[in-house]
Order: sequence, then structure tokens, then C-alpha cells
Amino acid sequence: MSEHVKQQAFSESERDIIYRVIHARRDMRHFSGGSVEAEALARILAAGHAAPSVGFMQPWRFVRITSNPLREQLVTLVEQEKLRTSEQMDARKAEFMRLKVEGIRDCAELIAVVLAPDDGTLFGRRTMPEEMALCSTSCAIENMWLAARAENLGMGWVSFFEPGDVATLLNCPEGSKPIALLCLGPVKTFYDKPLLESEGWRNREAMDVVLAEDSYPL
Repeated sequence: MSEHVKQQAFSESERDIIYRVIHARRDMRHFSGGSVEAEALARILAAGHAAPSVGFMQPWRFVRITSNPLREQLVTLVEQEKLRTSEQMDARKAEFMRLKVEGIRDCAELIAVVLAPDDGTLFGRRTMPEEMALCSTSCAIENMWLAARAENLGMGWVSFFEPGDVATLLNCPEGSKPIALLCLGPVKTFYDKPLLESEGWRNREAMDVVLAEDSYPL
């Protein structure tokens, strides 16, 4: 290992903190109001913008929702989609309707994440143009999630909406696509386990279910 690489290396304690943050991250739905300090919000947004992207295309756009009437309009769209989703749930409809799927009214900050219109980037995405833009933007969201947890703030990704309806509310340009409403803010407690696991909706798969060698896991 070169001296330069040694200087760039993380210590064991720093490494352990990274893994602790990863495993402590939760998709939060319960918030306690309050506020997010401007400096912390700036760090979280900067973490999102530091994400990797295919062809360095940086396809993410962040919209901070500061208007209460606009927030309420988004709540309405989410509630409408929850009802539509419940219609497809059959036997689990009642169970689904009891779940808390968003914390838009209660969170301190609400940030919409929008896929920007395709800028024609070909590098690395010729065969999967939309997928690679989406994957890149998802990396930005995960960075923000981890940064939020490191700031001792909760974050939840809300996807219950029709993208076109949100695009209209946010005056998004043609070709753009909202993919997330991120609820951010103080929480009374972080979930010990993912909420859907605690609610008995679904369990985490064992590693041997998702990992295999040389061919798709059976």
C-alpha cells in the first residue's frame, strides 16, 4: 500500500461507524415535527449531489417544498394513490389500509426528487437509458438517507403518487419524472427493524436467497 493510499484509508473505528449507519438506516413514517437546521439540510443535500451517476449525468433534481398548501395537495395525491393501491390488494386490503405509508404532514422538511429530462448521455446507458438514470438518482437518495441518519434525523421515501400529477404541481419540464417525496425531520425514536417487517408485512430475505455464484440464485 502506497503512502498516499495509507493517508486516504479509513481507520477501523471509522469503518465500523459507516456500517453502523447503514444498518441503522430506516424508512421512517413517524415524525415529531420540529425543524431541520439549515446547515444539516445543506449537508444532506450535498451528500445527495455527491452520489455516483452513470456517465456522470447527475440526473437528479431536488425541490424543497416550503408551501403548506402545496404540501396538502401532495398529501391528497398520496391518499388517492393509497386507495387505488388498496383496490389491488385483495385479501390484504384491510391490513394495508391500516399501515402508515407517509409522514408528509408531520415531517419538518419535504423534498421532492425528480428525474431531469434526458440530456442525451450515452456513456454507460445505451441499452438501459431510463434505468440508469433511475439507478443514479436512487444512489443520490440513498446518500441522503444515510446522511440523514448520521445527522440523527429520520427520512422516509414516499412513492404513492402518479408522477404526472406531481410533475404538474411542481411545474416540472416535459420529459422529467418525480420519483420520490422525501420526508425528513426529527423523530421520537428510530424503528428497531424496518416498519413493514415489524408490522408483519414482509421479512428480510436470508443472504443465501439473494446470493449465488456464476448463475441466478435458485
